[in-house]
Amino acid sequence: MSLKARFQNAGSLFKQLPGTFRLFWQASPRGAVVLGALTLVAALLPAAIAWVGKLIVDSVVAAAQGSVEARSRVYGLVGLEFGLMLGSAVVDRGLTLTRELLRANLGNLLNERILQKALALELRHFEDSATYDKMQNARREANSRPLSLVTQAFSIVRNTITLGTFAALLVALSPWSVVVLVAASVPAFIAEARLAMAGFRLYSWRAPEGRKLNYLEWILTRDSHVKEVKLFGLGPLVLGRYRTLFQKFFAEDRALAFRRMAWGLVLGVLSLGAFYGCYLLVAGRAASGTITVGDMVLYLSVFRQGQAAFQGILTSVGSMYEDALFMSNLFAYLDIPTGGEATRVLPPLSPPRGHDSAIELRDVSFRYPGKEAWALKNVSLSLKPGQKLALVGENGAGKSTLVKLLLRLYEPVDGDIFYGGVNLKDMDVEDLRSRFGAVFQDFVRYQFNVAENIGLGHVPALEDRGRIEKAAEEGGASGVITALPQQYDTMLGGWFEKGQELSAGQWQKLAVARAFMRDDAEVLILDEPTASIDAEAEHALFERFQALAADRIAIVISHRFSTVRMADQIAVLHNGQVDELGSHDELMAKDGRYAHLFRLQARGYRD
Repeated sequence: MSLKARFQNAGSLFKQLPGTFRLFWQASPRGAVVLGALTLVAALLPAAIAWVGKLIVDSVVAAAQGSVEARSRVYGLVGLEFGLMLGSAVVDRGLTLTRELLRANLGNLLNERILQKALALELRHFEDSATYDKMQNARREANSRPLSLVTQAFSIVRNTITLGTFAALLVALSPWSVVVLVAASVPAFIAEARLAMAGFRLYSWRAPEGRKLNYLEWILTRDSHVKEVKLFGLGPLVLGRYRTLFQKFFAEDRALAFRRMAWGLVLGVLSLGAFYGCYLLVAGRAASGTITVGDMVLYLSVFRQGQAAFQGILTSVGSMYEDALFMSNLFAYLDIPTGGEATRVLPPLSPPRGHDSAIELRDVSFRYPGKEAWALKNVSLSLKPGQKLALVGENGAGKSTLVKLLLRLYEPVDGDIFYGGVNLKDMDVEDLRSRFGAVFQDFVRYQFNVAENIGLGHVPALEDRGRIEKAAEEGGASGVITALPQQYDTMLGGWFEKGQELSAGQWQKLAVARAFMRDDAEVLILDEPTASIDAEAEHALFERFQALAADRIAIVISHRFSTVRMADQIAVLHNGQVDELGSHDELMAKDGRYAHLFRLQARGYRD
């Protein structure tokens, strides 16, 4: 990369500073003021201490030559230096405390922003690996990089003020030493900036592989995988892949560490040579009587500390450059566009509440981002109020995709969907989703207690134990809950202390009960709701479901034809299109794909 390109790149990255400082101020205005005040005091103290040290040495020399006044002055100056050193220690401790408190506040603020952004992301973002990489890059450094960038900026201010006071002292003794001080430190900055960029590229490029490493750890440490890991003997294979990936990371980190060490050694020798060259000249001037011994001590102290301060400035600039690179990841994640769920019109349109709204799909086509194949193609369906629709078809036929479109988790590529005569794109997405109750095939097993697992289906009623118990009864989960040690207060899952693990069927009953929490839902969706429960429980569930959904629209996705027979209409999806549509009797009489699949499944039961 050319020098011009590097400067342009650095300029664009340091544009992250204003946003970072705004976050810093929002996290703790008082902490920011305290940090600034302590930084200013800490910047002025070194020059004062060095100057008092010079006066002490000159007074000691004068006292040794018989000056009584100088002897008495020594004690006062030593006491003054003690006070300054004590003040410096207190200020440094204050800075450490302030930074730790700011780290906690700023880290919490950023984690909240990251989580808030996650809530605003759409389903398409979560199914996109590039977005996951942005999220991982942002989360990885959220607790350290922002504060590091701010503290490095304050460090530059501190060292610049300190260096200014040192320069004023050095110029009086030897102006050219200031030039030597600067010249000996510049190469360190160039090397640090190059290595910072190399480190950033390394950590950013490995984000996908980093997720793979985490996934391999997850396979070996999660209870959901342990049975297959042991049965199929997957441990050595997964652990071997983990080791291979780790060794690759380690080799890259080691190469970068060796480069840092080599550059640090070379530049350290250069810095040491500059110091001792100046030391030789100053010692010669002191020996010839051109300057006092105190001047020599002051010069050496100030030059060494000034060299450290200047290198500190350059190192801080290099670190800020690296921190700004990582902050660009954070802001790139926070700036991901998320307006896909916004309504087209303001104010949004809203059909009347109740069970009188119909659903209509008009020539709906959809394919997933980055895919060429159509998940749905020219699908037209109509559901009258209170009508029951069953969706059947092979895996990948588009059944779950259709449900995602109904909930506006995705938008159709072509065509439109209407609810109560209103285009879904013109409805507020929260208003739309509040009208649906659903049990998904990949339902969530919340590591909360039983009451919360059910109550999350309708958050406003999370503390309404009566409503939760009613939903549990309707969902067929009462028997499961009664057998638990603390019933509704039993902690579930294996993540936390005293957690009670359930079978897949028991978890599914809780998921069904969670859907029944929305007793005012206008549409009920059951996506493979009986996949993990036995035949008797399935029969009982659908009896309750038919009673609950008596006057509501219901959409059922199932591979069990005993389930779908209860529907008013059955849509047979094949390659994303509606291949057949009608009641059970109509489709059996047609003797097409549905009849073939039905007989095939029935034959399995008879055999």
